[in-house]
Amino acid sequence: MKSNFFRILNIPVFLVILIFFIFSCKKDPYQVGMNLLPATDTLNLKTTDTAFIMAYSVLQDSVRTDETTLSILGSLMDPIFGSTTAGFYMQYNLSAEAPVFGTNPKLDSVVLSIPYGSIYGDTTARQHLKVYEISKDFYYDTSYYSTHSLPNYGLLLADYSFIPRRYDSLTIGTLKQAPCIRFRLDQYSNYFGNKILDAPVASISTNPNFILFMKGLYIESVPAVYGGALMSFDPTSVLSEVILYYHNSTDTSLQFVLAGYSTSARFNHFDHNNYINATSQFRQQVIQHDSTLGKKNLYIQGLGGVRVKLHFPFLKSFGKSGKIAINSAVLTIKNSQTDTTLAPPVTLTLVTVDSLGNIAFLPDESEGVGYAGGSYQYNTRTYFFRITRYMQQVLDGKLKNAYMYLEANDPTAAVLVTNRVMMTGTKPQLPVISTRLH
Repeated sequence: MKSNFFRILNIPVFLVILIFFIFSCKKDPYQVGMNLLPATDTLNLKTTDTAFIMAYSVLQDSVRTDETTLSILGSLMDPIFGSTTAGFYMQYNLSAEAPVFGTNPKLDSVVLSIPYGSIYGDTTARQHLKVYEISKDFYYDTSYYSTHSLPNYGLLLADYSFIPRRYDSLTIGTLKQAPCIRFRLDQYSNYFGNKILDAPVASISTNPNFILFMKGLYIESVPAVYGGALMSFDPTSVLSEVILYYHNSTDTSLQFVLAGYSTSARFNHFDHNNYINATSQFRQQVIQHDSTLGKKNLYIQGLGGVRVKLHFPFLKSFGKSGKIAINSAVLTIKNSQTDTTLAPPVTLTLVTVDSLGNIAFLPDESEGVGYAGGSYQYNTRTYFFRITRYMQQVLDGKLKNAYMYLEANDPTAAVLVTNRVMMTGTKPQLPVISTRLH
């Protein structure tokens, strides 16, 4: 079973801290409420740092990319992670079924429109897109992953180079419209436009018939050599369309739209180029599987890239001297970099994954983000994850001491995260403050 994931950071110190809270925060927590407890009870508090954490970065399995809320295009040459390139497969529908193009329709031009969303990376870097017609059927109700691809007819419809203008509106005719990428698909021939205008009546009578006739477009990003960016856009926006401009025997200025709908089949393909362009330390840990380097650097990357594998091999040792209660366990991770061009993700996700690939959230997650954590704290440049209940249930035998994964993407959300992060720090330890139970 393939898992779905996607988040990112940079870290000088990787700390895992278990904190004991009693009613309020004071300099000496052991003194809070002491007059309410029998004197012997204070002897049950115990501190230990024997809970060593194994942590290192590994390649993530491909992530599901069909029908996500936003789609990704572009290419980024990251100074640490190397090259990431995003391509997009999109099915377009007739804006009106059974269109009538009139007598002797002649193509004037075909224009592809892609609305801007966010841009991650260098917004001044030039991007390069190519467009092909897909030659194989694909379907809205089928799962597609970031490593999937579809064949095309090999005929280049467009080759377009540009610098993103995310905030610049466009004037089309006499109307202004929101910023979008807009370029022609008849750059080399009129083949694609004429295919629509000359289509058999049956092929354009209904949308199901049409998507069998014209299966969709593949928008390919050419890998960046330096810099670059990853651009998100809404494939179901009214500006996500193919526009045919044409004339016929009676009218000189006509147009017809092929639209991207919420029910249009679509998915992303991501290529990390086997991390050939990543740093040598990254490759030694992630590609050559040198887990000992996790003591120095840890890496997380979205778009089916890299995640951190965590394990507490000596967690069960806490219960050897008798039953104990874990009062609070908080995993805190600090981002050491201040780079806003390649910023860390807004949130990270901590999950367990079994040998069959089944994903499980920690029991602490049921209390919500405010309790469980995962959101980036901008003032301290940290993430925190509360794992108190997880640890307690492992000690009580209710859960297995499973491997955890820290990831850029939430496997339950249809959101693709472009961000990445590198963490650096000392060998993680887990200081524990616990209460011995009678």
